[in-house]
Amino acid sequence: MKRKKKKKPCYSGIGGQAVLEGIMMKNKDKYSVAVRTPDGDIDVTVEEYDSFAPSKILTEIPFIRGVFNFIDSLILGIRTLNYSASFYEEEEDTHKKDKILDRIFKDNAEKVLSTITVIVSVAIAIGFFILLPYYLSQLLGRFIVSDTAIAALEGVLRVLIFVLYIVLISCMKDIKRVFMYHGAEHKCINCIENGYELTVENVKHSSREHKRCGTSFLFFVVFLSVILFIFIRVEEPVARVAVRLLLIPVIASLAYEIIRLAGRTNNIIVRILSAPGMWLQRLTTREPDERMIEVGIAAVDAVFDWKEYLKNRADEL
Repeated sequence: MKRKKKKKPCYSGIGGQAVLEGIMMKNKDKYSVAVRTPDGDIDVTVEEYDSFAPSKILTEIPFIRGVFNFIDSLILGIRTLNYSASFYEEEEDTHKKDKILDRIFKDNAEKVLSTITVIVSVAIAIGFFILLPYYLSQLLGRFIVSDTAIAALEGVLRVLIFVLYIVLISCMKDIKRVFMYHGAEHKCINCIENGYELTVENVKHSSREHKRCGTSFLFFVVFLSVILFIFIRVEEPVARVAVRLLLIPVIASLAYEIIRLAGRTNNIIVRILSAPGMWLQRLTTREPDERMIEVGIAAVDAVFDWKEYLKNRADEL
């Protein structure tokens, strides 16, 4: 299908993530993982995901749903990463690891492993992006009189550490390929949401940046933490650390609501708010090759009827 002119984006509800040599796509409670296997084929698996939330209602209440959706994204992301990595592990090592885990945790091995990985990942992220900038600002703050200046310094350090982290990991060879698949994931979603048929050619000409990306979510988490920590102050050092930890769910919830709004709205204010996150995606995405795009299309096809979506979209316009 020849592309003629740019169409107005329309929310589809589908989201995804890059994995090792593949792409995960999620639509409602169903998700697919498409992986380019070592022999060159595309392996596609489809499963349903049960939310971490004790009740589905909690995933729909504004400013509460953000925390549960964030945890769900972490759990599903780690689960699908582990699944894609299994294609590239030595078969003997994989069987040994599975046997040990099954012996210890029995039927709950995968769930327990995912939970432990999520807890460790969150703890590292909190230490690296929340606590480290705080302690560095306090160390440098010995030479600064103004409390406001120290709070602003903490915010600057947090942004610098976040950007430096992205720049450093983007230099790693394996991560570069993941970022190429990340670009393919965005391009597939943008192709659909801009009203074009999901073909390799159309996907190639679509943008690799998307307003609902996890990179943008992380940017808003960092940005909102800078704002809140400047205005919310306590004198006691231990209490300051406690406040930063307690505000993390609040910050995550606010960031989720902004990202959710950005995915459904395209006015000038939303575009301005989304711009920094979109700029950062130039680091976390790379232009994919056609084989990567084919993997993305396979992942979308498995969980989303894009032809019906385009038909309904055309009827509404």
